Amino acid sequence: MIYDERDERDAFIRQSARHLMAAARTAPKGKGLDIIEIALVMNDDIKRLSDTLYKLSEEMSHAFMERDAENILEAEAILLIGTKPHAHGLNCEHCGYPNCCDKPENTLCALNVIDVGIAIGSAAAMAADLRIDSRIMFSAGFAAQKMGILPHCRMVMALPMSVAAKNPFFDRK
Repeated sequence: MIYDERDERDAFIRQSARHLMAAARTAPKGKGLDIIEIALVMNDDIKRLSDTLYKLSEEMSHAFMERDAENILEAEAILLIGTKPHAHGLNCEHCGYPNCCDKPENTLCALNVIDVGIAIGSAAAMAADLRIDSRIMFSAGFAAQKMGILPHCRMVMALPMSVAAKNPFFDRK
């Protein structure tokens, strides 16, 4: 049997995404609490995410969001990593408030934000190990958050993935 690489890309991306999700899930977490959520966006849902990003670009007057809306259409898959709000009760002041009780409900605990950063970094490192082209995108994560793809998450980051002859996320305009 002969397999053409181009015919195997979809299966390769899905299998690779599983490795990225495992890397994100097993990344160190503040106080050992696992409050991150992970999802994979593929096929028509990438177009829906792009459409939302276009709308946000217009609403917020951010040209980079329009660029990213076009850019993610070149991804075969997009990994999303978010966090649910959870105060760790450390009164560490990293969120800008003297203690967790004074922190407004809409303000994320700094450890939540750090957890997402470590998880998305771990996933990006795994993508590099697997030779998957990727780029961490706040904008696509923000659009996913607005769409409610990861319910109850207050902060979502995106990692579009591609297997192509040239990295579509490298020299964007």
